[in-house]
Amino acid sequence: MDSGKGTYIAFDELCQKDSAQSDFRFCATIQRWAAEQNSFDVRYVDRQNKIYAVRKSSLRAALATRIREHLAASRNILVILSEETKKSGSLLSFEIEEAVDTYNLPLVLAYADYKAVADPSALSDYWPNALRQRISSGAARAIHIPFNKHAILDAACQFTDTNRPLTGLNHYTEYAHRKFKCIPSEMPFGNCMRQKRTVAGD
Repeated sequence: MDSGKGTYIAFDELCQKDSAQSDFRFCATIQRWAAEQNSFDVRYVDRQNKIYAVRKSSLRAALATRIREHLAASRNILVILSEETKKSGSLLSFEIEEAVDTYNLPLVLAYADYKAVADPSALSDYWPNALRQRISSGAARAIHIPFNKHAILDAACQFTDTNRPLTGLNHYTEYAHRKFKCIPSEMPFGNCMRQKRTVAGD
């Protein structure tokens, strides 16, 4: 691991009322993958705490402090993006703003609905406004990846606060996608959606 730092996982806590159907469910999957490989520590803020903070302004300052503490102890931030991700109004926007503006962390952007990401700019509809602004300005350094076990483990271990992607639109090569078993050998390389979104990105 990199100086004992871990990976902070950010997600849109308001996608679904049921946590089993929200982007929160991806955290447990990533945590399991990381533990299996002894790759990195996973950090995130509990979904219920984020929901309460959005609803009750009195809780926001305390949660913002906790988020900053987690980001300060992280080497990167893994942002889970799905078709339900809100453009604004959730704490995900705050997490992205702080990660980029305050802590200069690299972004690992994992698309839950995709098994291959060859052209990140074509997926800009998935981006919250805070992310779009920072990619457009050049402030964000990011790698865009499918929600795949091998891609996530590689990106989370490779990119750190001292080894960031060169731009805000980096992505893995066709060779890497096939090595990570994102797509079969006979499938042409390009942005490729899953037929049905699941957490099984092996």
